[in-house]
Amino acid sequence: MPILKVNITRLIIMVLCATTLTSAQTVNVEFEKLISLLHQQYDPMRAEVGREMQKMLEDLKGVDEIEKVNTVNAFFDEQLTYQTDIALWHEKDYWATPLETLGKGRGDCEDYAIIKYFMLRYLGIAESQLRLVYVKARIGGPRSKITQAHMVLSYYLPKQSEPLILDSLLADVVPASQRTDLIPVFSFNTEGLWAKGSTKSVASPTARLSRWRNALEKIKAEGITWG
Repeated sequence: MPILKVNITRLIIMVLCATTLTSAQTVNVEFEKLISLLHQQYDPMRAEVGREMQKMLEDLKGVDEIEKVNTVNAFFDEQLTYQTDIALWHEKDYWATPLETLGKGRGDCEDYAIIKYFMLRYLGIAESQLRLVYVKARIGGPRSKITQAHMVLSYYLPKQSEPLILDSLLADVVPASQRTDLIPVFSFNTEGLWAKGSTKSVASPTARLSRWRNALEKIKAEGITWG
């Protein structure tokens, strides 16, 4: 997939409530269980990556949110290799769990976004500040009409209306205003689903997104829980 480039106005409208909602949910990671599963289902080298992730996350407790976001983004960009679902899972569209992504050491845009989302939630960043955003990415320049499906993670600083975008294909975390190539379609997290142009959740994300529902069920079984 080529480097992709979000209409800031539409993105802000789509996930505007991220700056106003609050969340009581916390995310817990059972690291011993996760690392044990990495060792059993994959190999000792992948279990070691799990331990490195645990240390990275523990070292980030107490630092400011921007440092958490940048460090988590850089860690997974370094540890993972981009690979399409067809090549990795032999499926057209597969949403992997953090365990599966760590175990394979590879993933596509959804997999990067999902694992970063959960680890940032574990670090205490509020649910209301994070959205997985399904977008159409314009390919071939600003006048091109060619788009392809893509997913990014958006993060809102407290009291800020413009999100920062974490993208599996770009090393830097950048403001949405710099991503004029992305056309948002909908956004979601574990609490809500927002259609383009809507400031209120239109449905339960697990009721409308079967891949998300299936991934969440497996994620809980693998030692990552919330509520």
